[in-house]
Amino acid sequence: MQRGRLDSVQIEELKLMLPSWQVSKNELSRTYQFSTFLEAFGFMTKCALIAERMNHHPEWTNVYGEVKVCLTTHDKGGVTELDREMAQKMDVLADGSH
Repeated sequence: MQRGRLDSVQIEELKLMLPSWQVSKNELSRTYQFSTFLEAFGFMTKCALIAERMNHHPEWTNVYGEVKVCLTTHDKGGVTELDREMAQKMDVLADGSH
């Protein structure tokens, strides 16, 4: 798996691959909406377990049923395949939470 920062062509491809995410060369961001705080917190807990296994931790905030997420690979200075992988895993978890 490529661990370097994605180039501009890869970033454009990522926009098509992750239509629910805001994509830039520096970060991926998305806001998830859940019906309750418990659903939002459950989603975050499941994501945290995956993030720990991947050693790739999101920047996020939670207010009631809303979870705002930002993914970036700080040591690479922007978005990498690791961010794409984490975003896709988060989307799968969110789809199962609703």
